[in-house]
Amino acid sequence: MSMNSPQRLDRFLRPGRRVRDFVDDIAVASPARLAIVSFIAVVAVFALLLMLPASMRDPGSVSTSEHIANAIFVAVSAVCVTGLTPVVTEDYWSDFGISVITAGIQVGGLGILTLASLLGMAVSRRLGVRQRLIAQQATSALNLGQVGTLLKTVFITILTAEAVLAVLLFPRFLMRGDSVGDSLWYSVFYAISAFNNAGFTIHPGGAAYFAEDPWILSLIMIGVFVGALGFPVVLMIAMNWNKPSKWDLHTKLTLTTTTIVLAVGFLFLLLFESANPATLGDKNAGHTFVEVLFMAVMPRSGGFATMEIADMSQASHLLMDVMMFIGGGSSSTAGGIKVTTVAVLFLAAFAEARGLAEVNVFNRRLTASTIKLSISVLLTGAAIVFVGTLVMLQITDEPLDKVLFEVISAFGTVGLSAGVSASASEPALYCLSVLMLIGRLGTITLAAALSMQDSVRLYRYPEERPVVG
Repeated sequence: MSMNSPQRLDRFLRPGRRVRDFVDDIAVASPARLAIVSFIAVVAVFALLLMLPASMRDPGSVSTSEHIANAIFVAVSAVCVTGLTPVVTEDYWSDFGISVITAGIQVGGLGILTLASLLGMAVSRRLGVRQRLIAQQATSALNLGQVGTLLKTVFITILTAEAVLAVLLFPRFLMRGDSVGDSLWYSVFYAISAFNNAGFTIHPGGAAYFAEDPWILSLIMIGVFVGALGFPVVLMIAMNWNKPSKWDLHTKLTLTTTTIVLAVGFLFLLLFESANPATLGDKNAGHTFVEVLFMAVMPRSGGFATMEIADMSQASHLLMDVMMFIGGGSSSTAGGIKVTTVAVLFLAAFAEARGLAEVNVFNRRLTASTIKLSISVLLTGAAIVFVGTLVMLQITDEPLDKVLFEVISAFGTVGLSAGVSASASEPALYCLSVLMLIGRLGTITLAAALSMQDSVRLYRYPEERPVVG
């Protein structure tokens, strides 16, 4: 009997080993495919939980097919840290349902940063020794073989940031008259939602409920801003906060471009909305400053809104379309094509306009592969938005400006809504769900896939220049 015990144990563990080996093979052969499968699996789990009657505040209030569409959409929105929702969160979902959404946001935020870090490591392993050292130095990464250390650092950074936000929010909710239990819950929820750039709210009217509370708005802004910088930038600043000269190129580009986008967004939103009675109206200078700054930060991928998007001017809509498409920093919870992509493209265009053979910034030279990768990300993102807008126009009766806003918000995993999601049909909800998944995984997986393609040809075709421009 004892002789057969090891054999039985081995037979029992064999399926698990096969699954592990299968996952390992996928991770080595195609990290991008593993990322897609993993995210879809996580979304499926949370969608199934939200489909349960216990997740609804009023089971039976909608048809089964409608509830399934709502559950899938909100699960995708939570795990992809978007914030779009076809229903009013606090009215439709029970306490259990809201807890599931909160867990989805946390898992999605942790998973996204981990995913980006692991894909970056997988890319570095495929490069040569010289390129690997350059990549490690450029990102100030940890030892590429220390996966556990890297993941631990990511987890600790996120949880610490969320804990600090929650501690700072807690006394304010108490001062507003909420009970200790409610204040604790609100603090944790908004800390998670803000730092992960999710944009979900559980108060009537969303973030507009706090429009007159600069304390809460400021903390949400800070959480969104830091979360959208990206793990490499946050780690670099934490390690060298008093030595900016040691910051790497990625950190400098991210901070510079983020500041420019934020400043431009603030100034133009102030210009476009200051005379709009439906948004700013006759509010005093202090409230106007905080609210406009808040709305300038949110299109980076935050998704909270103190103004009704439908009441904002068409010029503001167009400006926010551009800001949402740009998004935040790489390896962050933000979506979009990323600020460094835009920075590289502008620098390349500027160098070309001046007739420079090289693209230089902060005493560093950008490689041709970086520029080509940025072009690929831009064109892919634009193509996704274009196709998504065409499809949505065919299955909804909404005008182009609202559809375009919603599509970019879904692709950029922003969460700001012009009202399309709330009135969308089931096919439209599924379309937006696909856009959120593509937007969350697309740019990361594309960057990884393109970077891993390092084939060398032993021949070159003759050079010829077509007429351009």
